[in-house]
Amino acid sequence: MSAYDAGSHKRWREQLVASQPAFEWHVLALPPRFFRWRIRGNALTWLQEPALREHWDLLLVTSMVDLASIRGFHPHLAGIPAVLYMHENQFAYPDSGKQHASVDPQMVNLYSAIAADHVVFNSQWNRDSFLAGADEFLNKLPDGVPEGVIRQIRDKSSVVPVPIEDYLFRERPTPHNFACPHLLWNHRWEYDKGPDRLLRLLNRLVDMGQDFRVSVVGEQFRNQPRVFDEIKLRHDSRLVHWGYMESREAYDRLLQDADVVVSTALHDFQGLSMLEAMASGCLALAPDRLAYPEYVPSAHLYTSMIDDPVQEALCAADTLMSLLEQKPDAKPPHEWRLTELKRSYRHAMYVTNGSDAVCSMSQE
Repeated sequence: MSAYDAGSHKRWREQLVASQPAFEWHVLALPPRFFRWRIRGNALTWLQEPALREHWDLLLVTSMVDLASIRGFHPHLAGIPAVLYMHENQFAYPDSGKQHASVDPQMVNLYSAIAADHVVFNSQWNRDSFLAGADEFLNKLPDGVPEGVIRQIRDKSSVVPVPIEDYLFRERPTPHNFACPHLLWNHRWEYDKGPDRLLRLLNRLVDMGQDFRVSVVGEQFRNQPRVFDEIKLRHDSRLVHWGYMESREAYDRLLQDADVVVSTALHDFQGLSMLEAMASGCLALAPDRLAYPEYVPSAHLYTSMIDDPVQEALCAADTLMSLLEQKPDAKPPHEWRLTELKRSYRHAMYVTNGSDAVCSMSQE
């Protein structure tokens, strides 16, 4: 069940279904629009869903699903083992100052985690930030908070990242260009991905006299930060690609052509775009925060300064200059390959199902 079937969620579930043929899958998915209604109202939307009247061996739901209400509205589902997959958590999103103030998204996450038999996070940072945020939230409530909630969730949780497709792990067609590197910024065009910090980094490189080319690609929206206009105006002569790339094939070629994949994000629960680029042979440049230290080599991490973007840009530029001087080899994240992780997913479902498991660990 995917209650907000955005691009990464849809890709994950399709990949999971394809990689686990031992299971007979039945999918319920809702379109990724009207976020606050979708995360709070999905159980109501599915109230008369015929599939939820059936009996299943296992429920696998995403973090947007209101599992507690689903089980309450359909009592026969309460006894069916359930895995909650946490792509993200609502306790760790940075505040843009424009969101409607409401604790409903956090409550859905928390209640679903309590209701699930097994909670799987896509990164250690996602798990840690969820548990810390939920604990802080519960400590603010006036009374009636049961003891041990956070410990119980932690004890039934594990970390299994979203896998990277095996075909992306390929040899680069050309060596890295350390004299005039092709920088790739491949994230959603929203404030939480730090586009203002990207502009500061690029400006700093110009001030240092470092030649570079740059591609700024990713999903765009009707209302996007105005800083993108400034990036294009200031660095137009250095641009290789700009905007969303409709062709997956063309994007994959870009991953192999780029030299350094860059993140300036304030929020990234795993970092699929970084992992894909690294699998394709890019060097990584990222802040030492969020999930990045879990797979980006320490020498490629620049000092995180959330409250000082000017100084952080200096640190990022210095780290990049050091990499260009040292000329390191790429470090593809092989542990994140689909062939490696599909066994972990099968294990998570097997363990949750217990003795009634519908597949064997020996099946491939």
